[in-house]
Amino acid sequence: MAEGDISGASTTGGVPLDTSFEPTLEFARAPRQVQLVNLRVIYISAISVLIACAAGLIARALTALIGLITNLSFYGRFSFTFISPADNHLGVFVILIPVIGGLIVGVMARYGSAGIRGHGNPEAMEQILFGGSRIPARLTLLKPLSAAIAIGTGGPFGAESPIIATGGALGSLVGQLLRITADERKTLLAAGAAAGMTATSGSPVAAVLLAIELLLFEYRPRLTIS
Repeated sequence: MAEGDISGASTTGGVPLDTSFEPTLEFARAPRQVQLVNLRVIYISAISVLIACAAGLIARALTALIGLITNLSFYGRFSFTFISPADNHLGVFVILIPVIGGLIVGVMARYGSAGIRGHGNPEAMEQILFGGSRIPARLTLLKPLSAAIAIGTGGPFGAESPIIATGGALGSLVGQLLRITADERKTLLAAGAAAGMTATSGSPVAAVLLAIELLLFEYRPRLTIS
């Protein structure tokens, strides 16, 4: 940091400064160099947009995959149509379908990645707090696949949390492939998670506010609104 430049002295990347220094800095007429938007911000924003588009496509693919597994499991036909399993004609043998699906997902969790367990949001928060926003790359594939199997075989789950976790994992994966900071990687993770929620629930504003509230702890939704 250049001499006299206090814009980089943040609590996330520099030496913590007490707020009581503010009057002293004003009295000393220390120069302030504040640049809210620079080329780096534009670069991260462009990557976030691409991640959001990819997360939207993944959400559509997950919905189609759930439909395919439902049709194969309960009707024995190859179709991507999203359909209810309630009209099947398997009789009493229908109780075996969720059991088989649970066993498959259990094997994936045991030998693939334990990260596919749970809802997805708490795991993303844990990785931000303790893992430097690094989510294993295999979760980008295993999370939606395990969710499609669990839901498609009759599991009492929804697709919202898996796609949010998948979008976050995608953002984290891209951040790990690029030379960016942990804060920037966290931003990409939050962008992917918000895009996943938007694709499944159709609520972009609520998705952004939720991502800020749960994943970007140093910000607050009211600051974004204002």
